Amino acid sequence: MAMKVYLSGEIHTDWREQIITGAAGLDVTFSSPVTDHAASDDCGVAILGAETDKYWHDHKGAMVNAIRTRIAIQDADIVVVRFGEKYKQWNAAFDAGYAAALGKSLIIVHGEDHQHALKEVDAAALAVTEDPKAVADILRYVLTQQLPG
Repeated sequence: MAMKVYLSGEIHTDWREQIITGAAGLDVTFSSPVTDHAASDDCGVAILGAETDKYWHDHKGAMVNAIRTRIAIQDADIVVVRFGEKYKQWNAAFDAGYAAALGKSLIIVHGEDHQHALKEVDAAALAVTEDPKAVADILRYVLTQQLPG
């Protein structure tokens, strides 16, 4: 069985690489949003033209990025959303809600300090963990029926 996994959420740590490394040897194709922060923020104006108003600058970028995000989430079998410690990732919460609305299998990754704030997001997930390694272990179990160890 092959799976497509979309890795959404914070871009400031190596959690994606931890999952990809942990899933080595599995028939999994990973995708993600653009993780180059500057490129993601500026893609709209770089492609569609400059804006003097910051709202329209951000709006253009969000629309262009949404093309990639929507396609990837719709195409995914599993959507993993990581909420980091440092920033409020409203886009990650949106991705989780969109994936849930599409009926995607959803895995949420966040620290203990986000439990209350993300209780509704967690309730929509099939698994919630603090550890990216657990995500790789879930993928391995789902694809091979092997428990970690």
